[in-house]
Amino acid sequence: MKMTSIDRLLLLLMGLLAGYQVAVGIDGLGTVPITAYTIGFGVLLVAGLLMVILGFEVLDSPIVVIVSTIIPLSISLGLVWEHLASYRTSYLLFTLIGFAAVSFTRSLPIKNKLPTIIIAIVHGVAGMTIFLLPSILAANGTMNPLFALVGLGGAMIGLGGLLLSFLKAGKPIVPRETILKILPGLLMLMTACFVAGFKFG
Repeated sequence: MKMTSIDRLLLLLMGLLAGYQVAVGIDGLGTVPITAYTIGFGVLLVAGLLMVILGFEVLDSPIVVIVSTIIPLSISLGLVWEHLASYRTSYLLFTLIGFAAVSFTRSLPIKNKLPTIIIAIVHGVAGMTIFLLPSILAANGTMNPLFALVGLGGAMIGLGGLLLSFLKAGKPIVPRETILKILPGLLMLMTACFVAGFKFG
């Protein structure tokens, strides 16, 4: 499917927002959250620019599933490290093991359902963490209500990640054309929610 100029504009806006978040949106945090957010939003920036330059064809690369896993894992790690101190080590281990498992199962020609199951678990846990943690913190008054926007972004990243993963696995939940049609808008809205939630929350 050919990328439209609107798609490119949406992806460019996403890249600009991700770049803003890397440059100025994460000041005043600890080393681990800053590193995690920088990696997550940095990968998002690069991914957006690659799609703008190369079009949707870049999604056909086998490395896309691995790279798309970095974003939710990094952002969720930053959130857990900031707000759930007692789970820092265990979530860091989950992040490292999850990324290694996705990389391992995607780099080998495994024909069973294991790669799909692993990607669903990793994306599911990371996406739910990004969705639930900010939503709960905003709801119970620990954070500003606008921090819930990060949770909304988390819901979108979980959806986008799973759609892309199943598409790459050859088992798309919805047709490829539909995924590619909604992906640029979904990515831009997701990034806007993250930036607004982190800034105003």
